Amino acid sequence: MAENRKMRGLKTWPSLFIATLVLCLMASFLSVGMPPVSAAVPPIENTMPTSCGSRATSPRHYEVAASPETVHWGYYSKNLAPVIAINSQDYVTLETITHHAGDDYDRMIAGDPAVEDIYSWTAEGKIVSDRGPGVHILTGPVYVCGAEPGDLLEVRVVDLKLRPSGMDPTKTYGSNASAWWGFQYDNYKEDPKPREVITLYEMDATGEKPWAEAVYRYQWTPQTTPDGQAHETIDYPGILVDHDTVTEIEDTLAGVKIPLRLHLGSMGVVPSEADVVDSIPPGYFGGNIDNRNIGVGTSLYLPVAVPGALFSGGDAHASQGDSELDGTAIETSITGVFQFVLHKQTDLAGTILEGVNYPLLETPDSWIVHGFTYPNYLEALGEDAQEEIYTVSSLDPALKDSSAKARDFLMNGMNLTEDEAFSLITVGTDFAITQVVDGNWGVHGIIPKGIFAEETVKPMPAAS
Repeated sequence: MAENRKMRGLKTWPSLFIATLVLCLMASFLSVGMPPVSAAVPPIENTMPTSCGSRATSPRHYEVAASPETVHWGYYSKNLAPVIAINSQDYVTLETITHHAGDDYDRMIAGDPAVEDIYSWTAEGKIVSDRGPGVHILTGPVYVCGAEPGDLLEVRVVDLKLRPSGMDPTKTYGSNASAWWGFQYDNYKEDPKPREVITLYEMDATGEKPWAEAVYRYQWTPQTTPDGQAHETIDYPGILVDHDTVTEIEDTLAGVKIPLRLHLGSMGVVPSEADVVDSIPPGYFGGNIDNRNIGVGTSLYLPVAVPGALFSGGDAHASQGDSELDGTAIETSITGVFQFVLHKQTDLAGTILEGVNYPLLETPDSWIVHGFTYPNYLEALGEDAQEEIYTVSSLDPALKDSSAKARDFLMNGMNLTEDEAFSLITVGTDFAITQVVDGNWGVHGIIPKGIFAEETVKPMPAAS
């Protein structure tokens, strides 16, 4: 009898396995909503279209290399000409360059012609002359054909890889700035206080060692830029630090390995409220969200505010903790592969994404709602919003905003009542401080997918 049971088990195993696999896949599509991992990303094409034409029958893959012509430094703008135009479901390989490479020119700029050009600054001027009002080097914008205000743009993070140093292709470097805008700046206990400190980290560009190790640190000293301006603090993007003026302390975090958490701190579409928008404060349009969870295998949903969406990405991080407390993450340069999927406003009703008008992150295990001190600071604070936001941020309204968005997401997407939603939020949702350094402070709520039965979750909308 035992032998017969064994043989029956062997005979039925393939069909049981296939049935189980099918059920698992169906569950992942119906209840979880996460897009399936593509079997293969199409090869990169040698063209970079800048206008919308006829749509191909299958997704295309394009590359936007970082250069003075494809980056914009410190701002989002609806008046900025797109560097590429794509269709929904196309892929884009996007090179991003850190705005902190000037902290160590030899390791983070030298030998890389594109980065050398982007950072070029002599007495005669800069190649990328328009810098500010923010600090981030952003690659783009990417125009998504057919995107209109009211739609949702899904940005799937397919791959992220460190950009090798121009002087050593096996290594990548990144910088952490403990700076004047950090939460710690008025809380030092040792002298001199306050102070700004740069810590340089080394990573393995081959991907074999998934950690970062400190190389040295130095205290910021006044720097003079080629235009003759003195900078007492880290107050202008792209300053090339003269290392003859600083003391490098190599005995820094000895024996410590920081696990890598590759992500882009800034992923955003263009808001409609102003012609030029500071790249630092995030908002309903995304931008400088600085959430370490936006890694490979996740999708970021962004509400479209202008035709074409005009997506840009940058502020790449090798690793960051929640809050980004001292001012920055490990700022580095990363090349990412992204798939852009458009969800039309007319397709959102009755789906899990109905009512989403803020950056929503989907991971394999959770939904993450982003709240801010001001969900739309550009509208709420009026004509001086881009200056005032730096003086009025607080975590209390950010938590209130995040919890309200979590409530609405659960009511709309999971058919819960308000009382049910708040109970679930309290007992089953984790809230974390996203960042306290970007002007518009952030709190995100992490809603686990696994607590919901399949039949309680509304479906995903169709992709355009």
